[in-house]
Amino acid sequence: MHFASTRVITDDVPRLVRFYERVTGVPATWATEDFAEVRTPSATLAIGSTRTVPLFAPGSARPADNHSVILEFRVDDVDSVYADLRAFVEDFVNEPTTMPWGNRSLLFRDPDGNLVNFFTPGTPRAAATPA
Repeated sequence: MHFASTRVITDDVPRLVRFYERVTGVPATWATEDFAEVRTPSATLAIGSTRTVPLFAPGSARPADNHSVILEFRVDDVDSVYADLRAFVEDFVNEPTTMPWGNRSLLFRDPDGNLVNFFTPGTPRAAATPA
């Protein structure tokens, strides 16, 4: 088995794609106006329109209603990323904070309210853990 991607369903694909292109610095690949992917070297974030939900199962996903998933991105220096994002991100949950497990972490929300964690390993043990 191969983990392929995480998909976020939204009412506004262009807005969410622009947001993730900006925060990651990675241009999206568009398949249709209802679906795009932000492909990093280690994972893919898929962004799909609510219009795609009925293709899977009507009513099976709701946009802007996530209360349990955090999208995580490993970055080289979370503090410098935070300095850059402060002019763009509207909803920070916390400033860069060192977690008990060794990662330095920055938590914020995307325009749909989904939690996003940018982190930098802060210890040799954390750095040795695959992202």
